Amino acid sequence: MGYKIVVVGATGNVGHEMLNILAEREFPVDEIAALASRRSLGTEVSFGEKTLKCQDLDTFDFTGWDIALFAVGSDATKKYAPIAAKAGCVVIDNSSLYRYDPDVPLVVPEVNAAAVDGYTKKNIIANPNCSTAQMVVALKPLHDRARIKRVVVSTYQSVSGSGKEAMDELWNQTKGMFVPGQEVAPSVYPKQIAFNVIPHIDVFLDDGSTKEEWKMVAETKKIMDPAIKLTATCVRVPVFVGHSESINIEFEDFLDEEEARDILREAPGILVVDKREAGGYITPIECVGEYATYISRIRQDSTIDNGLNIWCVSDNLRKGAALNAVQIAEVLGQRCLKKG
Repeated sequence: MGYKIVVVGATGNVGHEMLNILAEREFPVDEIAALASRRSLGTEVSFGEKTLKCQDLDTFDFTGWDIALFAVGSDATKKYAPIAAKAGCVVIDNSSLYRYDPDVPLVVPEVNAAAVDGYTKKNIIANPNCSTAQMVVALKPLHDRARIKRVVVSTYQSVSGSGKEAMDELWNQTKGMFVPGQEVAPSVYPKQIAFNVIPHIDVFLDDGSTKEEWKMVAETKKIMDPAIKLTATCVRVPVFVGHSESINIEFEDFLDEEEARDILREAPGILVVDKREAGGYITPIECVGEYATYISRIRQDSTIDNGLNIWCVSDNLRKGAALNAVQIAEVLGQRCLKKG
């Protein structure tokens, strides 16, 4: 016997990937429903070899359904997730709404799978921010070996993290640069994104950081270890899919780069591609459609006693969102629901 699964926000980028990954990983599905807003009622989406017609989220009855994967914004989640949870359907939420709620587990299965057990408090599990998810996959095995004291991370985040309109803006601005009279002014972003980088993701906070940077700090502490000090600079770059991160790590104990490379090679969810030659590293265009978090450029930081630098790349629509949600569903099934 398998599961009855609901995908909420099935017409969006992340919802589309959730359906793809459920099919690719052969998740034990007995029945599946694709939900969207009323304006998308009847829109067809793919689930493996099947075609599903989107149902209206506003009138859907979650009673009798096992798991709902939510890929909608915080406002819609705030309205509908409690309805699903109260009906007995476990919500796995991709928005930021519940990530910092102490009664809601925030889970990256390669890092803290056992935290799933806490879902019973609200019948909700939170998916972390895309930039946090890939980073903690890389940090956890190193932390287990040498205890991380401090992390300095700079992110290079693709426009798909802002949704389809942002991808369209990059595409149209890029084309418009070459056709006089077809220039496209910034709309999704505060400045031109084509041929540019923008050191601003989400809103600014009083201390000068952005909310995206704050999320990485708060989520890393909740998922891994509250003692870890982390500072982040998050940058939007003109890449369609795939987030990259330059991560500087300071440990309590010395960790040799060769041992670090071996640890990462054995760690779940990671592929190491690290040749010290032209092209001997992974870039975002090569990670699209892949499950793995890729690690390259592993090297000692000689400016501190116990430091390493790494380059981390992953498909943000997959490990940063949809894949992590499906992996949470898999762990939930194995540890708690025990069907399929």
